[in-house]
Amino acid sequence: MTTFIFLHGSFHAGWNWHKVLPLLASAGHKGLAPDLPGHGRDRTPPHKVTLKSSTDAVLAIIDALPKDEEIVLVAHSRNGIVISEAAEARPHRLKGLVYLAAYLVPSGRSMMDYAIEDPTSLVVQNVQSSTPPQTIRRLVTIFKSPFARALGRALLPSSQQIHRLKRSAYKPALYHDCPDEIVELANTLLESEPNWPGFEPLSLTANGFGSVPKTYIECLEDRAVTLPLQRRMYQETPCDKVFSLASSHSPFFSQPEKLVEALIESLKVFAPTPSA
Repeated sequence: MTTFIFLHGSFHAGWNWHKVLPLLASAGHKGLAPDLPGHGRDRTPPHKVTLKSSTDAVLAIIDALPKDEEIVLVAHSRNGIVISEAAEARPHRLKGLVYLAAYLVPSGRSMMDYAIEDPTSLVVQNVQSSTPPQTIRRLVTIFKSPFARALGRALLPSSQQIHRLKRSAYKPALYHDCPDEIVELANTLLESEPNWPGFEPLSLTANGFGSVPKTYIECLEDRAVTLPLQRRMYQETPCDKVFSLASSHSPFFSQPEKLVEALIESLKVFAPTPSA
């Protein structure tokens, strides 16, 4: 049995895996779907969330599991950056990493370095923020500095340290192939997203992050993290295998069975090669 730890993407919380967990259990595996800091039942103010606080929350879950437990981290969308940092910190505890239409970012780069180069993304086009787009592009460079990020957290109003997705974009950007009930859930449950994790450059090494096996699940009809960007990321940071789903950005809602199949197939990729 493998324990999968599922990290939701922007605006969501652990609830977005509710169709996946029972299917995974039926296949003999365990799934954990925490609410990351600032989301769902976690009451951390979103503007106070950092990449480190999100990563530390995942590391606490890993450290609480038995030492011999096989653990796979699965991240959707934005929080690919979190499983990368978690793998850097605990490579010996992880069987593998799965990036689901997720930001797979090399060391020294930030999630926002890639997001601003995805202009056809309906999420990028429909972010509701008090910061103008041209300013955000400049901030991506400025906020590479830890000092600048600390200054921003201290001086900027909280409204400029978070962002939301326009409600009118929910279905076209995220759920165009999903049941209407999912859009209704989103209308009730989608939240603000903290800005700071996306600005922070990752710090990864070959012996840490680089030593953990990885698969990528690309979503062929994705309008949020577009397919060209997904492919650019996994070409720049190669994975051991790439799976393809003919889905929107949210296959955990539109085709959970096929998603679970890809997750179980990933275990074969992560299995150690038998000794000769």
